[in-house]
Amino acid sequence: MIPVRWTLQAVDDLRSIRLFIERDSPRYARLVVERLFEAVTRIEKFPRSGRVVPELDRLDIRELIVGEYRIVYQLEESVAHVVTVFRSSRLLAWAPQDDSE
Repeated sequence: MIPVRWTLQAVDDLRSIRLFIERDSPRYARLVVERLFEAVTRIEKFPRSGRVVPELDRLDIRELIVGEYRIVYQLEESVAHVVTVFRSSRLLAWAPQDDSE
């Protein structure tokens, strides 16, 4: 098992998703966020179970598709970082930092 860490960006994304849905249904907002959060627990046991993000085509950057959302995470040797969560109808707005700098 490897630990999963949420970046500030991913936490903000989850908060924004909840607040947007909450305007219509607080109950549904809670359920969606719980479902997204729960899906990330799979990464701990099966870190390579998410598909490679097609836009980036890098083995270390993967995603889980959960309903209408994409959960993008980056694998390192001993940890996975959830970097962003967004609706699958939108384009990926996150770019990995180049380690060579």
